[in-house]
Amino acid sequence: MSKIKFLILGFIFGVILIKAEVISWFRIQEMFRFQSFHMYGIIGSAVVIGMISIWLIKKYKVKTIAGEEIKIASKEFNKGNVIGGLIFGLGWAMTGACPGPLYALVGSGLLIVLVALLSAVIGTWVYGILKNKLPH
Repeated sequence: MSKIKFLILGFIFGVILIKAEVISWFRIQEMFRFQSFHMYGIIGSAVVIGMISIWLIKKYKVKTIAGEEIKIASKEFNKGNVIGGLIFGLGWAMTGACPGPLYALVGSGLLIVLVALLSAVIGTWVYGILKNKLPH
């Protein structure tokens, strides 16, 4: 019962994704064909807001609601990031959806998207198995 707030937030987030047309296959295809700024504007806005948020968290040493210090671990860049990003982008272009909106698409009644969702879960599982053998 204590997790119901997360279910409600997820529902609200899904509605926002649907209303903003972020889960629209046509909008995603427009983006990959460089025919529309819609998705680039949304993604770019999210990146800028994320950058500002991280900067503010670090500058003002913001703490969690429980009073714990927020630690943002630095990550080392490597070629695995590029390879993973290319695979992610290819899957996104082929299915017309990234993993987050897959749930919203299923929730809006497009049950065929369960194939893409299952594929994403299997891909994550395979990554977990091969993780130690991949370039990190």
